[in-house]
Amino acid sequence: MISMAQPASEPDRPTAAHLRDVLVELERREPIFHRPEFGTTRADFERSTAPDFWETGASGKRYSREFVWATIEQRQLAASEHPHGDDLWTTSDFQLREIAPDTYLLTYSLRQPERLTRRLTVWQRISGDWTILYHQGTVVAE
Repeated sequence: MISMAQPASEPDRPTAAHLRDVLVELERREPIFHRPEFGTTRADFERSTAPDFWETGASGKRYSREFVWATIEQRQLAASEHPHGDDLWTTSDFQLREIAPDTYLLTYSLRQPERLTRRLTVWQRISGDWTILYHQGTVVAE
């Protein structure tokens, strides 16, 4: 009888050694829009996102750049009334892949009190500045 072993369900996702410094730099910026040291104003948001930026939320819905900014504004107001909510969020399992010159696909896990999501952000470095092209969140079934 021939035995066929089941392949591993999780992919091997190593970050190439030459990308380690980029990985460390981008890890500090995640989760995006929740790091006040990288800006909290609309001008900061516009500077950090491509004009055609969009995201796919954990719900599977697509969101425009304008909708994302409006959501960030609402969260900032709520956070001013209830500070430290994001302090309960933890990131882990970062992996980086260069997909084009100076363009990177960053994946990681985000643990929030109510859920675990896998995240993907496409980053591009233009003249030394980081720009977000796309972001996606996917809920992990518990």
